Amino acid sequence: MVPWGLGAMLICLFLGLTEEENLQRAVLAEPENLVISEGETALLKCEAENTSGIVQWAKDGLLLGPDRNIPGFPRYSLVGDPSRGEYNLQITWSRLEDDALYECQVGPSEKSSAVISHRVTLTVLVPPKMPLLTEYLANSTVTWVAGTEYTVNCQVKDARPAAEIAFSKGDDNVLDAESSSQPGSQDKLFSTEAVLRITPQSSDNRKWLLCRASNSASLIPAVTGFTMNILFPPDAPVILGYEGSVVKAKDKLKLTCISLGGNPLATLQWLKNGEVISTNWETDDTSQLSRSSLPLSLTAEDNNATVTCQALNQVLSLPLQASVTLQVVFFPEEVKIIGSSSTPENKEVSVSCSTSSSNPPVQLRWWLGWRELNATEVSISEGTHGGKISVSNLTYRALREDNDLQLTCEAFNEAVLYAKKASVTLKVLYPPQKIWIDVPPQDVQFRVGAQVKLICFASGGNPLPRLDWFKETKLVRDGIVVPAGLSGNIVSKELLLTTTPSDNKATYRCNASSPSRTQPPLTAPTRLHVQFPPLQVTITTTSKEVRCNQTVKLTCRSGSSNPPAKLTWLKDGKKLNAVDLGQKKAEYGGFSTSGQVTLVAFVAEHGKRVECHAYSSVLSEGVNAFYQFNILFPPEFSINQPHIVQAAEYEVIQLPLMVSASPPEITYRWSFLGEVLLTEGSPRYHLRDGGSLEISKVIRTDSGLYSVYCENSEGHSETAILLDVQYAPSIRSIGDPTTVDLGGTAEIVCQADANPTPVGMFKWRWLGELERSLEEMGIELLSEGLVGRLHIQEAKRAHAGLYECQVDNGISPAARSSARLVVQFPPEIMKSPGQRKVGASGDGISDACLLCHAQGVPPVEFSWAKKGVALDLQNSRYTVLTEHKASVHTSILTIINVSSVHDYGLFTCTASNVMGTDAFDIQLLSIGRPDPPTGLKVVAVAHNWLALEWTPGFDGGLKQSFHVRYHQPGTPSFLEVDVFPPQSPTFTLTGLHPNTPYNISIHARNALGESDFTDGMSLIVTTTEFEKKPLDITPQTPPIHGPGIIANKLALLSVVGGVGSLNLSLPSPLATTPHYPDILYADIAVVYLFLQGTSAESTTGSTATARPWSRLGRHTESEADASLIEPPRLAPWLSSQEPHEYEEVMAPPGLKEKGPLYHTWYPEEAPWIPEYQGPYQQRRKSLAGYEEIMPVYDPVADSLPFSRDRSLPLEHLGELV
Repeated sequence: MVPWGLGAMLICLFLGLTEEENLQRAVLAEPENLVISEGETALLKCEAENTSGIVQWAKDGLLLGPDRNIPGFPRYSLVGDPSRGEYNLQITWSRLEDDALYECQVGPSEKSSAVISHRVTLTVLVPPKMPLLTEYLANSTVTWVAGTEYTVNCQVKDARPAAEIAFSKGDDNVLDAESSSQPGSQDKLFSTEAVLRITPQSSDNRKWLLCRASNSASLIPAVTGFTMNILFPPDAPVILGYEGSVVKAKDKLKLTCISLGGNPLATLQWLKNGEVISTNWETDDTSQLSRSSLPLSLTAEDNNATVTCQALNQVLSLPLQASVTLQVVFFPEEVKIIGSSSTPENKEVSVSCSTSSSNPPVQLRWWLGWRELNATEVSISEGTHGGKISVSNLTYRALREDNDLQLTCEAFNEAVLYAKKASVTLKVLYPPQKIWIDVPPQDVQFRVGAQVKLICFASGGNPLPRLDWFKETKLVRDGIVVPAGLSGNIVSKELLLTTTPSDNKATYRCNASSPSRTQPPLTAPTRLHVQFPPLQVTITTTSKEVRCNQTVKLTCRSGSSNPPAKLTWLKDGKKLNAVDLGQKKAEYGGFSTSGQVTLVAFVAEHGKRVECHAYSSVLSEGVNAFYQFNILFPPEFSINQPHIVQAAEYEVIQLPLMVSASPPEITYRWSFLGEVLLTEGSPRYHLRDGGSLEISKVIRTDSGLYSVYCENSEGHSETAILLDVQYAPSIRSIGDPTTVDLGGTAEIVCQADANPTPVGMFKWRWLGELERSLEEMGIELLSEGLVGRLHIQEAKRAHAGLYECQVDNGISPAARSSARLVVQFPPEIMKSPGQRKVGASGDGISDACLLCHAQGVPPVEFSWAKKGVALDLQNSRYTVLTEHKASVHTSILTIINVSSVHDYGLFTCTASNVMGTDAFDIQLLSIGRPDPPTGLKVVAVAHNWLALEWTPGFDGGLKQSFHVRYHQPGTPSFLEVDVFPPQSPTFTLTGLHPNTPYNISIHARNALGESDFTDGMSLIVTTTEFEKKPLDITPQTPPIHGPGIIANKLALLSVVGGVGSLNLSLPSPLATTPHYPDILYADIAVVYLFLQGTSAESTTGSTATARPWSRLGRHTESEADASLIEPPRLAPWLSSQEPHEYEEVMAPPGLKEKGPLYHTWYPEEAPWIPEYQGPYQQRRKSLAGYEEIMPVYDPVADSLPFSRDRSLPLEHLGELV
């Protein structure tokens, strides 16, 4: 792009050319000034004829270039037909930055000179954006109070030209506002602010206040605003429904209060005499009013009451109100007569009649019966609720004939047709006329308890006389009053007596008295005669305290009786001789009898009774009393007192005490082991009733002799009780561990603490993985008291392990503790044939590892020698790693950079401990062909398969594999099967025929060649008959259920037993394929017997014997070390119920027709199995086929990486052979 200055110089240069050149000039159509709004498309025209130069536009002197798509200005382009000379500048989506001076230039050429148009102005207008109300939120509702001035600020930013702002209110005209403009945020832009001062009125409520912004660039103004919510007071309320008329009490009156207008609408409430009585109201937004109704049930209290309705909203500081005063007509609620209406005859009676308040007042008049009495003066006084009270007084002399007439006071008002009455009965009093009684004759004798009826009668008198019975001078309140009949004036009172001794010779009197008591009562008496037995009998003595052998005189005296009673003395049911002291007069007119007896007191008599009986032979009744001997003596213990108490530990027990004494207040003092037990405040010792000692949560140390000292005021005595606390057993000590030399005598001592200690409370148990009988192991169990012994006469390695001592004396829980028996024996190196040789390349860069495994207790120490000379382990080419696991010890000698010249030879491993020493020679030699396997045998057989086991020989220093060759009669040649995994020392041969003899042998091979077959020790094995049911052998193992039962049975062949691992290859892990319904797998019993070291007989009579194997493959020469036996474990892939798939393999023709036998096994799921657990049969498949499935490396030669150690000195690297 060419700068403006340079362009101008070029133009001048071209213009300065001489006309002699006679160049042809271009004819240019000039552009015009243009005004557009932001965002519109601008088109500046430029047309040139006969041009051959370059045409381009300049913006504010900056040349834009001749390219029609102007680079750097994506919205700029040249449009039109160039062939017609059209170079119009088009600017799309114009912006403020496009506002500038433009000119069109035609550059010079050979045919024409330069031409420049005049400058034109492109003006870009910016319409106003949405106005901003600074104080209020747009489109909201703003609450104002009518009559208050408010200010509204409206701003419009960045417009061109400056925006014009106008305010409007609803549909009204524009409001006056002050407006000012300022420069905007960019050049050429302007911001405008307008301020409106407004005083809203109630008519402005709910109207919009709008701010409009516009300029010449806007088609429609930008508008914002808000709704005005103008608060203003309501109109004064108006009460409807009462116009001042008179209403009556109990009428219904409904008042309605209405208040118009207001924002918000008014809240209404009713008041009566200044107290709020209702706050309910409703609003009508349509009619813009508030309304409240007040229903009244008029009472006398409403007379002259002022009812007010108040209207209030948030604009008002004081409520607006309207009031009415009620005028209520009401009648007296009550007319009552005050004063006594009862009087003696010919006496005056004075009464007063009054009414309660009424409006208007009422008049009063008196009636006696149906006769109106003389007029009396009525007084009127002020009453409640604005009413009046009327009062009239009456005095009248009563006659006998006025008795029971109604005296009535009538209140009336003729103007309102009202009348109300009150009445009382006039009672005129006069005395009774006569009295008499109906009673038994005076000479009749009554037995005590008999019922006697006394009746009293009286006639005349008003009111009827009151009848009262008196016994001597005391009023008898019992009795039944019989009132007079309708036609008579006789009243009676009946007294029904149940005779008592006090009625004897008692006087009963009946009185008839008038209520006025103005005259003495009329009276009538009578007397009764009653026979009664003695009321009580008492025994007295002159001795306050009685002791042994003391003489006691007892005196008996009967209570009053009529006739006199007779006394009799009894002891233990026998009659005693007594002295008669005669009779005396007593109460109620009776007689008292007395007698005396003399006795001697003994201890045996304590608590016994002496009885005195007082008896009336006439009435055949009597009463008795007794005297109980209270003989004082010191405490004495019962012959049934227990002296031994048994209790379980932690129980709450009580030591019972059976003691008696007189006086019974005994002081008890308990002691234990010579120390006094303080029971008061003690948390454990509590003294119970009778002196028994309660002990909380007894423990074994509480056992012993408890003594108790009992004392009262007469003396003391002592006794003792033995407490035997029985508790659950615990083991105080046990010989853990117990160490014994092989063949020596061992004894594990278990010391217990228990009570009781029954015979046979000690029990011992073997805690090994397999259940073993201690008796079968030759172990003798001894016990004596609290000591139990497990005795072994000749300790064997099988005896080593963990034993449990259990003590149970019948009190739970039983105690258990375990102890380990350690059997010490000299080292025994595991001398497997395959370990006697180690092959290594003597090239000076390979390493060799020599392994030496030994068993022994205590731990074994190893030493190495070469050709009888101890190795110098300070030599950096030799490293020795020693591992100890239980009684198995391993030493690994690593020789770095083996040299055939310096290192090949015989190495000796010596294992030693305090018990002895063992040695083992290992030959380090060059790599070569493997040695033949040895010890081929059958460990299990069935009708269509058999399980083989052998001992691998020397592998030649390379990885070796095994191959099984077998033959059956009638076939032309041997069949060969590759063992999989290749290094496995076990294999299951499947697809065999029932009851068929097979000739079986095996050989090994590695990368350098094959070994010989074990023809010299080939096996002749006959399969069993086909059976539908498993063998009838039930091993002592838990049952196994589920679809994988057969696989789980055979999985036991791969458990770790003895001191090593026996690894058998099996048929299909699931063993449930439907293609083989005729296959029967070995029963778990066979495997169980195999693991136990027993033999399972085949149908041919041959015996397959299994022996425990070490993990390194060596047979133990003696029984397995029990401390090393690991628990049987199923391989994870055998217990899985999911199907697996294996790669396709070749199988004998008879097997191919039945489908695949094997499934995929994932070795990482069973890392503890050193060899593959399943079978894999094929015909001479190459070794490369095994590598991808599961690489298995030789544990000796290939255990370390074959990397040359460059850090060793040159002389230690060895020589290359």
